[in-house]
Amino acid sequence: MSVTITKDTVAEVLKQVRELTHKEVLVGIPDANAGRKPDEGESVPISNAEIGYLMEFGSPAANIPARAHLVPGVEDALDPITKRLRAGAKAAIDGKPRAADQAMHAVGLTAQASVQRKITDGPFEPLSPKTLAKRRARGRTGEKPLIDTGQYRRAITYVIRPKGK
Repeated sequence: MSVTITKDTVAEVLKQVRELTHKEVLVGIPDANAGRKPDEGESVPISNAEIGYLMEFGSPAANIPARAHLVPGVEDALDPITKRLRAGAKAAIDGKPRAADQAMHAVGLTAQASVQRKITDGPFEPLSPKTLAKRRARGRTGEKPLIDTGQYRRAITYVIRPKGK
């Protein structure tokens, strides 16, 4: 004769899945990372978040072309992101909340790295001769759009937070 012990874990599994589906991974520049050191001669610098917005969407009034990098950078990583999210969902269903949380962090790191790679590799509309001259006047020799001091690219990160907050 054998004895079978059954433990009902459905409620715990549903709780884990619910918690996972109520979180979101955001990639970009959160408020905590928005500040940057002023360039020489700059009294109050615009924040990295403002730079990101200007670069992503451009500013016709300031003659700045759009150099989309955030959305395309995340889109470039959709395959590995999807795989990691599936693994996280499976972990939640299997009752492994820590593995599900790790999957969310892996998604964030994957997206962050992809956006940073997009900033580095482009392709983007070249900088204008006027912008290049301003860079040279400040002692900078780089000609890549979106990369001057590197502060902006380093500020790209991710956060995991409850949806809607």
